[in-house]
Amino acid sequence: MGSSPGGVANMATALARLGLRTSLAAAFGDDHYGEYCWDALAQGEGIDLAPSRTVPGWHSPVTVSMAYEGSGRWSPTATNRPGGTGAGLPARARAAVASLAPGKRAPWIAEAARAGTRIFADVGWDETGAWDLAKLPDLGHCEAFLPNAAEAMRYTGADCPRAAAHALTEHVPVAVVTLGADGAYAVDRRTGESAEVPAIAVEALDPTGAGDVFVAGFVTATLAGRPLADRLALAGLTAALSVQEFGGSLSAPGWSEIGAWWRRVQSVPGQSPRRCAGTASSTASCPSGWTARGRCGGRCRRSGSGVRPDGGKPQPGSASGGKTLRRCRWPVVLLTVRGRPQLRGRDEEELQALSAGP
Repeated sequence: MGSSPGGVANMATALARLGLRTSLAAAFGDDHYGEYCWDALAQGEGIDLAPSRTVPGWHSPVTVSMAYEGSGRWSPTATNRPGGTGAGLPARARAAVASLAPGKRAPWIAEAARAGTRIFADVGWDETGAWDLAKLPDLGHCEAFLPNAAEAMRYTGADCPRAAAHALTEHVPVAVVTLGADGAYAVDRRTGESAEVPAIAVEALDPTGAGDVFVAGFVTATLAGRPLADRLALAGLTAALSVQEFGGSLSAPGWSEIGAWWRRVQSVPGQSPRRCAGTASSTASCPSGWTARGRCGGRCRRSGSGVRPDGGKPQPGSASGGKTLRRCRWPVVLLTVRGRPQLRGRDEEELQALSAGP
């Protein structure tokens, strides 16, 4: 059991622990909880809170997360939201992370993008049920969009996550769709590159904040100039490490945890590691059971290590046609432990090089 800052603070903490100089623009209550969160982030994590503010008379929102049997349940308090942070445009940065809200525009996103900041966006569940990309007006200013599979399929109307990722690139250069236990899939419209990495099998204690940690890992590897598949690999690794601890910002790993994991997995006996490659499947392929409603109804058939709705025939733009799925050159190789895919560090010097990169 633990208590920690949550919400956007999860992502800020994860970025800071991966070595990036991080600023946070957020509203804090003027109560004990607000003071605790401010001190934990500013003093404990070294996060710059100059763009943030304390709201007089506002009680800090509190969420209770209960994790059991590998899943999380959240019970938020009801509280009125303050009218923004009042911070205006953040200081110029190499990258910024924004949470998009349907029907709402955040002026700082467009301003930051024009100033050269690379915007990485995620999104929450659309409570209105509209699932209309036109109602995400700031998406056009973003470099990357990172929804989960359910969100991506609902926004695009696609029947599987990979097809949804390709459809999203009509609106944003890089689309990354997280697939839960099946890993993650990404497409870069500018290069025509696609990539996929499997999830890492771990004993999950608490999934709270894992999505935020995934985004932080992807941002970190992007700023280090790594290939698309490597960015997914680092994001997946950091998320996998986070679910082994109690969630929220408490669970975000740093480079010491990543290094310890690399040394631990390196010592696993009797393994035959090979390079991690994206699944050589079509651009519309999807993992077993995935459709817009979550089940394929038997329409998908396995082909090699992938699943293709068309029964396995290559599609235009697929890996068999050339420039799509890429192999991970860093920081992982694929091996099997207890019959499940695992990722492990390939080379300690390269690991150290990325940790020093940003």
